Amino acid sequence: MDKGRIIFLNGVTSAGKTSIVEAIQARDDVFFYVVANDLFQEMVGDKYLRKDYWKYLSEVILMMYHTAKLFSDMGKNVLIDGILVEKEEIAPHYEQMREILKDNPLDLVEVYCPLDICRQRNILRGDRGEHQSDEQHELMAKNIEYRMRVDTSINSAAECADIIVRELFHKARS
Repeated sequence: MDKGRIIFLNGVTSAGKTSIVEAIQARDDVFFYVVANDLFQEMVGDKYLRKDYWKYLSEVILMMYHTAKLFSDMGKNVLIDGILVEKEEIAPHYEQMREILKDNPLDLVEVYCPLDICRQRNILRGDRGEHQSDEQHELMAKNIEYRMRVDTSINSAAECADIIVRELFHKARS
């Protein structure tokens, strides 16, 4: 059985990752299961996150990568909606993710949006701190080997989804 493709959408909060995921899932030409930082964080519970946020978040994020690997090993395509941060509790995060997924077809996509626009989006959302994207940007892993980059300040989520699927999925099948 062929392994499923794993596409990791990496970017700060309000960059547009989840909107791109939703646009990809709305398509009829490909199907992806989704694993996301936010979904896995909910598995921990507020009590423990308040107690030691990074300890529990780092554990569940690594489990998220193992979950993506399991789906891929079973021939299923997976989208990861996340952010590769380098905090002491999870360092070296990027290398750990690469090690877990080393035997699976993995493409990292940078979901980019200028921080000033992310700040505006954070305010509009109301469920994020205004400067949360800036804070995550400072923590983001450096020297990530991206396969491609999409810019949600230039393209809509649907346009970004089209670019990603065309470049990473359809061209790979040709």
